[in-house]
Amino acid sequence: MHKIVLPALVALGLSTAAMAQEAAPDFATLDADASGGLSLTEVQTALPDVTAEAFAAADLDASGELSEDEFATLSATSAPAM
Repeated sequence: MHKIVLPALVALGLSTAAMAQEAAPDFATLDADASGGLSLTEVQTALPDVTAEAFAAADLDASGELSEDEFATLSATSAPAM
C-alpha cells in the first residue's frame, strides 16, 4: 500500500505545479497595446474575477496601469484555488 501512495502523492504534486504554471499569464502577452503596463481590461483577460477595487489596490503607484511587479503580486493572490 505504501509503495503506491508515495508515487501517487509525488505525481499529484507535479501535476499541481504544472497546472499552476499553465495558469500563470504572461505579462508581455497581456500588454496588448505595448504600453509597458496593464490596464484593468488587459488584466481581466487573464484574471476575469479581478474587480476595479482589487486592481486599484494592486496599483501601488496609482499610475492607472499595473507594472510587471504589481501584476505578479496581484496574479499570485488572485490565482484560482487548486
